[in-house]
Amino acid sequence: MTVAPARISNVHLPAQSTYQSRVADYWNAEENPVNLELGKLDDLYHHHYGVGAADLTVLDETDPELRRERITVELHRLEHAQAELLAAHLGPLTPDDRVFDAGCGRGGGSVVANLRYGCHTDGVTLSAKQAEFAGEQARKRGIDDRVRYHHRNMLDTGFETGAYAASWNNESTMYVELDLLFAEHARLLRRGGRYVVITGCYNDAYGRASREVSLINAHYICDIHPRSEYFRAMARHRLVPVHVQDLTADTIPYWELRREAEHLVTGIEETFLSAYRNGSFQYLLIAADRI
Repeated sequence: MTVAPARISNVHLPAQSTYQSRVADYWNAEENPVNLELGKLDDLYHHHYGVGAADLTVLDETDPELRRERITVELHRLEHAQAELLAAHLGPLTPDDRVFDAGCGRGGGSVVANLRYGCHTDGVTLSAKQAEFAGEQARKRGIDDRVRYHHRNMLDTGFETGAYAASWNNESTMYVELDLLFAEHARLLRRGGRYVVITGCYNDAYGRASREVSLINAHYICDIHPRSEYFRAMARHRLVPVHVQDLTADTIPYWELRREAEHLVTGIEETFLSAYRNGSFQYLLIAADRI
């Protein structure tokens, strides 16, 4: 397989809607410590939350500076565990395969996939600033011949039809219409290719979107979808779920720890915890095969 040298590509970026422009502006301006400080630990910058049991002994540290450092390290461990969990559901992949990271942020997920499988990755983000940052990280690692980032719209990438063995969204589906998104994933994936999503969704069984979900939407300028719509939209676009995992209980420890991180809190932590605990909001992993 011949793959072009790594570069930041914006040649296919289509005209954006007013909403998409607002999203791009938000992420171009974003300098949130909860994203940047964690990534500085190992130059793996993730734009998502975390899963798994948290080591709460970090909160017992009496030295203020050491306490901050230990909390930061533990939160990064949890978010990296989520990236690894998603990547584990993409395979089996080979170094010749291409994979697509939709809504790649500052690029951590694409690097994780490449390190695990040796595969070629294409990450796409509406933020030119994020694409440039991620590309520089790939160059520093010496993997820019295989890991590329593009300033494009994940709903209309311009990439080759059927060229990808796997694709994913990690906490980015709430910024787009699911039918448009899954249509593009289905187009890009080869037959039998794997799509994986980790996302927060509101629980239809609870009723309409709760007050907490509305607050999260306002905080992140997003539109959280109901759980049922993921499965309906997948079915409409030849994506058949093969694994569904409720990660709600697994992500609560991350939020409990982040709530205690005075240097990283954004003010939305209690809202997430309340939504997860009252059942109105769920955290799901869905893996689906393209038929």
